[in-house]
Amino acid sequence: MRQIIMMINPLLISFLTAAILGPVFIPWLRRLKFGQEIRDEGPSWHKKKSGTPTMGGLMIWCGVILAMIIALIIDYSIHTLMLLLTSLGFGLIGFLDDYIKVVKKRNLGLTALQKFVLQCALALAYVLVLKQTGELSTTIVIPFTSWTFDMPWQLYIPFIIIVVAGTVNAVNLTDGLDGLASSVTTIASLFFAAAAMAVKDAETMAFAMAVAGGCAAFLIYNHYPAKVFMGDTGSLFLGGAISVMAIGMGMPLILVIAGFVYLFEALSVILQVASFKLTGKRIFKMSPVHHHFEMCGWSEKKIVFVFSAVTLILCIAAYFAIVPYAASLI
Repeated sequence: MRQIIMMINPLLISFLTAAILGPVFIPWLRRLKFGQEIRDEGPSWHKKKSGTPTMGGLMIWCGVILAMIIALIIDYSIHTLMLLLTSLGFGLIGFLDDYIKVVKKRNLGLTALQKFVLQCALALAYVLVLKQTGELSTTIVIPFTSWTFDMPWQLYIPFIIIVVAGTVNAVNLTDGLDGLASSVTTIASLFFAAAAMAVKDAETMAFAMAVAGGCAAFLIYNHYPAKVFMGDTGSLFLGGAISVMAIGMGMPLILVIAGFVYLFEALSVILQVASFKLTGKRIFKMSPVHHHFEMCGWSEKKIVFVFSAVTLILCIAAYFAIVPYAASLI
């Protein structure tokens, strides 16, 4: 019963907080003229979305923060605190990027190099703090087996920095259609909650449920046609949350399965740029890949449904991939 309460409470607190804040935050963002500027590189029909309030990711922040503060009061844990603070750190990078774009009217925000340096520094801080407190192991779970691999620290640190930065930016790229990132991340977070339960990691389970609750509530206002966008404020926060959940449980490799949609989105951009520079030809009609499907005639609703369904199927597969490891802990 206690475990069920620990699962449901963060979900409900986060969901209700974010859902209640929607009618308050959205008009407030509109009054502040925090409207999204649509870049010329995207599909032309996205221009009609220009002016839709952005930085709505703050709603998700508030839900997760309140749920985790209550969790910390009930049972303080440095692991829980670092899950929250690291995710918020990435969210703050996104907030700064959004602020520059929306308030300072510089459409590109922070430069790619500035964001990458800040993300790497934050990932490094996360690893070093947990290393010093003894809350982080270099043991990495091999999916579909009970085997683990103990990576040397000198390799583990750069590996984790790459995983975190890659995941954060992949989630950011996924946030390009109404409800896409919030739908996919709700499902992925529920998977990590189930995985955490399987390996008896109560802190990650509670955090994952809080993230799922915040995303689900945000989806009320973000589904097509979106009344608000999460902005980098939300997408970088969610990318940080997904990456630290996986790393904290020693499961960065499971991101390839459970986070395949994120990976697919990032790879589509990398392949598109590489192909065009090397051959002068494009692989996709437009990247990230969700825009390719738009150009093929798919509606936003269809793309979100298919990508979410794929994520659900792969998250079920990912759960079975960690079952042998979980069983070995009994």
